[in-house]
Amino acid sequence: MDQVTISDEDRRVLGGWAADRAASALPLFEAHAPHDLRPREAIAGIRRYTEDGRRTAELRSLAWAAQAAAGAVADPAAAAAARSACCAAATPYVHPLASPHQSRHVLAPAVHQARATELAAGEDPGVGDAELLRAIETAPAAVRALLRRMPARSPGRGRLDTLYHRLDAALRADAQ
Repeated sequence: MDQVTISDEDRRVLGGWAADRAASALPLFEAHAPHDLRPREAIAGIRRYTEDGRRTAELRSLAWAAQAAAGAVADPAAAAAARSACCAAATPYVHPLASPHQSRHVLAPAVHQARATELAAGEDPGVGDAELLRAIETAPAAVRALLRRMPARSPGRGRLDTLYHRLDAALRADAQ
């Protein structure tokens, strides 16, 4: 499999963008689990990483804890919000492989955030599409350039696949 270049700065910029996307969905989780701090702590962890650039075992643990929080809440929008936090905390661990799986890691925080908001709005796809637009508008050039070094995503079948594909295509188009 081909390798891509991912600098420490790429990872920090990606982490900051991912943290912002996940933080915007955090109230959806906290409305259903106000005492569960795991997604909030995951977002705080990725923000610390963007400042010091150290990938630590703690950051990985925070990501896994946010994923566990997603499984512990019954509300689908809250679960998607927690997954966004998990994926944000995991962005420093994107592997330098030119694979659709790795591009998924780049896109996942924004995609799960968009899905969380549309689920909270009664599965209104227009709400999710509007969140994707915000993600596109706020995506730094380094994130766009990183994504362009990886293979493009295919449309897939389900709503999440559609969100991944739309975000991927838009970030590539805007980056040229």
